[in-house]
Amino acid sequence: MERRQFLTAAAGAGTAAALASGSARAAEPSGAADRRYMLDLLTKMAAPILGPMSRGTLQVTFRPALSPSWDGRNTKVAYLEAFGRLISGIAPWLSLPDENTAEGMLRRDLRRQTLASLAHSVDPNSPDYLLWRSEGQSLVDSAFFTQALLRAPKQLWEPLDSATKGRIVEEIKGLRRVSPPYTNWLLFAAINEAFLLSIGEAWDPMRVDLAVRKINEWYVGDGWYADGPRFHFDHYGSYVIHPMLVQVLDVVAAAGVRLANTPAEDLRAQAWRRMQRYGEHLERLIGPDGSYAPIGRSLTYRTAVFQPLGLLAWRNRLPPSLPAGQVRASTLAAQRAIFAHPSNFDSNGYLTIGFARAQPTLGDAYSNAGSMYIASESLLALGLPADDGYWIDPPLDWTSKKAFSGSYFPKDYYVDY
Repeated sequence: MERRQFLTAAAGAGTAAALASGSARAAEPSGAADRRYMLDLLTKMAAPILGPMSRGTLQVTFRPALSPSWDGRNTKVAYLEAFGRLISGIAPWLSLPDENTAEGMLRRDLRRQTLASLAHSVDPNSPDYLLWRSEGQSLVDSAFFTQALLRAPKQLWEPLDSATKGRIVEEIKGLRRVSPPYTNWLLFAAINEAFLLSIGEAWDPMRVDLAVRKINEWYVGDGWYADGPRFHFDHYGSYVIHPMLVQVLDVVAAAGVRLANTPAEDLRAQAWRRMQRYGEHLERLIGPDGSYAPIGRSLTYRTAVFQPLGLLAWRNRLPPSLPAGQVRASTLAAQRAIFAHPSNFDSNGYLTIGFARAQPTLGDAYSNAGSMYIASESLLALGLPADDGYWIDPPLDWTSKKAFSGSYFPKDYYVDY
C-alpha cells in the first residue's frame, strides 16, 4: 500500500470508529481510545498537507477555499498558513522517540515528510517555495513555522542540511521588513527573534523586549490579556498570546537575558502562572456535552481555543485544580463535538472553513482553508507518550459536567498575578 493510501486509510478507519454510534459516544472513552481519536485527527490534518508538500506538489494539489469576504491579498499566503500552523501543532508528537509500533511507524513517516517539506518551503527552485517575501501575513505564519522548530529542535531543525538551514535563517531575517501593528502581532516578530537566538544567530533584542513589555502592559487580570490597547473578548489568548509569550520567555530565560529591566526567568514564571489561570477558565467554558461558547473573531479556528490546556499538559504544568484526567476528558469532549460532522473536511481531505461543520460565511476577511490548520494546536498533548499519566489516568467529570449534574464543583475566584 502506498504511503498516502496508508495514511488516508488509517485516518478513515479511526474517524469511522470515533463517529460510530451513540453507544460509543455515551460511554466514557478510555485514555487509549482518546489517544487514538486525537491521532486520527492529526493524521487527517497532516496527510493531505505533508504528503504532497514533501514531493513538492502541494501547490498543484491544494486549491484553498477562500472566505466569501476575502480581502484580496495574494492567495498563496494560504500555503505558509497551512504548513506553519500544522507543524506547530504536531511538533510535540513528532519529537517523541522512535518506536516499533503502528504509531511509531506513522510518526517516522510524517517526520520524514515534514523534513522534506521544510526543505521545499525555502527552496526558490521548488514549486512549493512558500510566500515569504510579500504580504504582511507572512510574518504571522513564519511565527508558527519557527514555533514548530522551537518545539522540536532535535527532530525538525538539527537534521536539516546546511543549505536548508541557511535559507530558513535568511527568510526569517527577511521578515524584519514587516512592521507589526501593536497587537498580538508583536509576538510573531518576537518568536522569530527567539528562534534565531536559540540557534546562535544574530537576533534583535529590542523586538523581543518590546513585545514582552507591551503584552504585559495589556494584561487585564485574572489570566486574560487585551490584544492591544483595547480588550477584545475572543480566543486570541489561546491562539497566540499565552503560547507564544511563554515560548519566547522560555528561550530568553535559558539564555539568561533581562527584559523590561527584569530577569526573563521572573517574567517566564509569571507568564506560566497566568496561563494556568487562563486554563482554569478554558476548562470551565466546556459544557457538559463538549460544546463551548462561539465568541469573538476567528471562530473557524475551532479547537485551537484549547491550545493552552494541551500546552500545560505537554509541559507538565497543569495546576492542581486541573487533574490530567479531567483536562483530557473535557478537551476530548470538545474535539468530538466539533469534529463530529464529516464536512469539517472536504472531499479531498482538506479542512474547510467553518466551526462545527463547513460554514464558509463564518470566515473572516483573512480566512482561507490554510488558516484552519491552526486547529492542530489542540493536539499538543499527543507530545506526551502513551504511558504518561495524562493518557492512563481515568477520565474525570469536568467543571460544567459536575455543575449541571448537581454534583459538587469548586467555586471560582480571581487571582492577582
